[in-house]
Amino acid sequence: MSQSCFHCGLPVPEDVDLPIRYENRTEPACCAGCQAVAQSIIDAGLGNYYKQRTADAQKAGLPPPELLEQLKLYDLPEVQAEFVEADSANGREAVLMLSGITCSACVWLIEQQLLRLPGVVSVELNYSTRRVRVKWDESRVKLSDILLRIQNSGYSAAPYDAQKVEEAAVAERKKSLARLAVAGLCMMQTMMFAVPTYLYNDIEPQYLEILHWGAFLMVLPVMLYSAVPFYQGALRDVKNRRAGMDTPVALAILLAFVAGVYALLSNAGQGMYFEGIAMFAFLLLLGRFMEQAARRKAGDAAERLVKLVPAFCHKLPDYPDEKVQEAAVAQLRSGDVLLVRAGEMVPADGTVLSGESEADEAMLTGESLPVAKRAGDKVTAGTLNITGPLVVRADEVGGQTRLAHIVKLLDRALSQKPRLAEAADKYASGFVSGMLLLAAPVFAGWWYFTDAYQALWITVSLLVITCPCALSLATPTALAVSTGKLAGKGVLIARGHALEALAAATDVVFDKTGTLTEGKLWVTQTLLLGSEHAVQAAQALESQSEHPIARAIMALPVEKAADISVEQRVNRVGHGVSAMLTINGKRQIWAIGRPEFVAEIAGDIPPQCGDSKHEGSVIALGNRQGFSALFFLKDQVKASVPEMLAALKKRGLTPHILSGDRRNAVNALAAQLGIESACAEAAPEDKLAYVENLQRQGKKVLMVGDGINDAPVLAAADVSVAVAGGADVARDGADVVLLNEDMAVLPEMLEQAARTQANIRQNLIWASLYNIIAVPLAAAGYVTPWVAALGMSSSSLLVLMNALRLGRK
Repeated sequence: MSQSCFHCGLPVPEDVDLPIRYENRTEPACCAGCQAVAQSIIDAGLGNYYKQRTADAQKAGLPPPELLEQLKLYDLPEVQAEFVEADSANGREAVLMLSGITCSACVWLIEQQLLRLPGVVSVELNYSTRRVRVKWDESRVKLSDILLRIQNSGYSAAPYDAQKVEEAAVAERKKSLARLAVAGLCMMQTMMFAVPTYLYNDIEPQYLEILHWGAFLMVLPVMLYSAVPFYQGALRDVKNRRAGMDTPVALAILLAFVAGVYALLSNAGQGMYFEGIAMFAFLLLLGRFMEQAARRKAGDAAERLVKLVPAFCHKLPDYPDEKVQEAAVAQLRSGDVLLVRAGEMVPADGTVLSGESEADEAMLTGESLPVAKRAGDKVTAGTLNITGPLVVRADEVGGQTRLAHIVKLLDRALSQKPRLAEAADKYASGFVSGMLLLAAPVFAGWWYFTDAYQALWITVSLLVITCPCALSLATPTALAVSTGKLAGKGVLIARGHALEALAAATDVVFDKTGTLTEGKLWVTQTLLLGSEHAVQAAQALESQSEHPIARAIMALPVEKAADISVEQRVNRVGHGVSAMLTINGKRQIWAIGRPEFVAEIAGDIPPQCGDSKHEGSVIALGNRQGFSALFFLKDQVKASVPEMLAALKKRGLTPHILSGDRRNAVNALAAQLGIESACAEAAPEDKLAYVENLQRQGKKVLMVGDGINDAPVLAAADVSVAVAGGADVARDGADVVLLNEDMAVLPEMLEQAARTQANIRQNLIWASLYNIIAVPLAAAGYVTPWVAALGMSSSSLLVLMNALRLGRK
């Protein structure tokens, strides 16, 4: 009979003997990971957890944060190993999944609560996916303190797990449907008791009382079950001393119920409006259910990416021995050799060691055609191996993969808010507070001129109809939908303000090499002016660079071997590389790069550098004795660039070329593409000055680049785009990242940004007009409670449906 793992509950393989010492007895573990975690929990004096847990353990499950003592389990290094990343000595980062969030005000509250903790560096909360990415200083605050602060705010958090998130979403949906069904059924039943009182005025008192008591009994399930989420949200609001969306709703429901019960017990003889309570609870729950469905759809892009990486993989521990071992992807290390069979997802970024196949990279890059893979090619985590088995060496695993980086950027983009969203949130919060204050004089005024009964129902209607859910939903939903749609096209929105800034762009400034051109340079001519070992010296200087020019130099054939060593290498970004080279025992300083840079060491620039017949790039090599060689390089324009530029001009944008390349090459490309504004031989500081000069003229600059020397100007532009294959620092600093080489997507991106801004404005205008009209009508007594609930729900749904239009083709 097989044993079950003491920690996770899975069967223990027959050939595995990994004991866990617990209370003077030995318990089995299914793997070394479970053994390490369980033993760490027990050794830390927290073994009581295994007595207190009330359900069977689940694979990859961590102790539930039910007690303060159990929260400390999350501080153990063994427990954190699978979900916490260390980015410095004390710097830590983790992704947590949240529950209990009901509106965007909850997002603001959690962010503020965590940022007040000493040691918390940053908090990025994605409202669409309910994920929060937290960075903290381990020496000042512990993860258990962060989890405790979230719990004390009325919410709960646990380490992110895609499977658990899916299970939680399904459970939440079922619970919401159950509450909605109960409210709907009770609404129909209370209406059965209420309709006769509407139709007939001469019902005998004893029968009228029966109808009222029947309506009371039918509304109880709504009050005690269906409306519970509104009470919980209101209690959180009170506890945290803020006015959220649930506060006026819960207050209205409770006031209406208390007044109805009072009228029932005192035989007031007036309508109890229990059917009104059931109806607007049903309509509010229906609106919230549809909002949750829309939000899940809007945040689906990030969730799909997270789920691309499999949980398990095939490992070859003794490669080239083909014996396969099943392993958890979370436990992979750089250098592990993996077997990826046809039809399986690649579990890590790596290099193909053997095998030939094709990979489907559509989910990451938007590229619909399969990409051929053979020995030496790179593969990316989350891509699908289609035709044949591949043996892959893992280079980057876990949080270091390209996919993990993309998910981080998506989370960051969806957690950041543009100015319109921040203004709407502030207005919504102030609006709720204002409505709560207005409710008091409205009630007093109506009570004075009529009676308490009439005043109460008018006040209830005011509280319900003016809840600014539509205002709070207007921006985050539109941003989430557009971000997800663009991600499917290989456009990654990395910062929240990007869509707003893209819509306002007037000028587009392009780098040349790798942006407008393929970036796959080749040397068309090598002109030797000095040393016979010039090519080898150039390759020694460029050996550590990934720049397209460096790759072209490294591809040159070498005719005569030489013994070369490199010391004191210095890279001046945008100019070139210098170093102390020892060639066959002779030691001297060499430099390679722009002719002006090399001239600082080698003296006067040779006249051949100014050859006007050559329209490509020129790279010089030299030492103290003078210039040794000139390398003439050429590139070709990307196929999609002419069409892209025509579309940009049609939209009224002005294109520019801003390049560090020689003037002849830049001017020739500008003439070929019909671009009137071009700046050549620009160092990084020159590029920065060029963009700042455009901004001083009132232009809104979109900068598109790919290199390290583009990083400063990408940061200075109003909005920046880093193209596929660019340097990491350029991608990290950019507002938008293109995941494939197709530049034709730029006009589509700008069109989507313009549509998003128009959609947000439409939603905000509608939400504002709705409140401007609804407040006077409700305060004047023209709105009944059920009409108020219908109006508020309809307003929110209209905003959601309008935002979801952005996802259509």
